[in-house]
Amino acid sequence: MKNIGKLAGIARHAQPKGPMETLDHVAVTTAEGVHGDFRGGLASSKPSRKRQVSLIEAECVTAAMAEAGALLDWSDCRRNLLVQGLRLPREEGTRVQIGDRLVIEVTGECDPCERMDALHEGLRGAMTSDWRGGFLGRVIEDGEIAVGDEIKVL
Repeated sequence: MKNIGKLAGIARHAQPKGPMETLDHVAVTTAEGVHGDFRGGLASSKPSRKRQVSLIEAECVTAAMAEAGALLDWSDCRRNLLVQGLRLPREEGTRVQIGDRLVIEVTGECDPCERMDALHEGLRGAMTSDWRGGFLGRVIEDGEIAVGDEIKVL
């Protein structure tokens, strides 16, 4: 298994069900998750912080889109960070470092919601197996990240 990948995308949404905005770089903190992201800010106010940040593997997005016959952008999946070239362990407690300082702990699987089928019929089902819908996480160490940064499992 390859141990190093790269950050291929960053996205956030400022309000519930709002449009996704893609970014080249951003601060990610224990105080707010991805800076300016509604869901991360909401999760940061809860003791568990289980859903501060969401990650999805580029290879899973590609496979799910192909299976469903969908032609959408990765950010339509409504996840914050796009991981490329690295298969993350499918287990809670896994820690991932992005860039020089950011550390995220996986808190669970990010189940795809009905909005995926609203985008393209069958996409939700295609994203359900093998954690294709992504990963939920909490910020352990704050950091500034940018597209192209190295990602590794700690």
